[in-house]
Amino acid sequence: MHDDLTQFQGAQPPRRETIHGRYVDLEPIDATDHGDSLFAAVSTAAGIDERFRYLPQPPQTDRGDFDSWIAEAADSSDPLFFAVVDRSTGRVEGRQALMRIDAANGVMEIGHILWGPALSRTREATEALFLCADLAFSSGFRRFEWKCDDANAPSKKAAERFGFTFEGVFRQHLVYKGRNRDTAWFSIIDSEWPALRSAYEAWLDEANFDASGAQRQGLRELIAAARRG
Repeated sequence: MHDDLTQFQGAQPPRRETIHGRYVDLEPIDATDHGDSLFAAVSTAAGIDERFRYLPQPPQTDRGDFDSWIAEAADSSDPLFFAVVDRSTGRVEGRQALMRIDAANGVMEIGHILWGPALSRTREATEALFLCADLAFSSGFRRFEWKCDDANAPSKKAAERFGFTFEGVFRQHLVYKGRNRDTAWFSIIDSEWPALRSAYEAWLDEANFDASGAQRQGLRELIAAARRG
């Protein structure tokens, strides 16, 4: 914790530029560059209703509605949307955003996550999250947040796997899609990131995967070890 913040001058807001990784690149979303492949990745995926259940949008199965959405997303600076591009294929396999960007206080959230079936539960998805967290803390942010509907068990499980700390539930926080949302809050703070970063780097290392692509050590295991010092 930092008690004396008299020298804190705020953080550097994220810029609309590509974030390069080993397995994926995060490219600022663009209707021309990403529209076709992103629509293909999310519009025909199995379980599409469940994938969109906790997102603000209805399932994006209509191309006209999707085109309207991506044009709006491309013009937005907060949320700042990124397409998740698989470096091995060049295809867009999902999207996510940095949002509620409060550079003055050094607080930022990741949200609007929609990872298609080729991305979900892969090292590419983990790296997509890692790249945003690493950008936040390298830019001087003090707090990186993950929020979700408290009923969204997979999202809460993912937040915990990624090393976020559960902070509590805001009851009756939002109304969306005609229903109540109690919001579960999670965070990583800057003092925690060096240990978490080391765990991510160890997990993402190619040596952590066997010839079939199966992990040798789990991310939870590595994070727990890093926290113990």
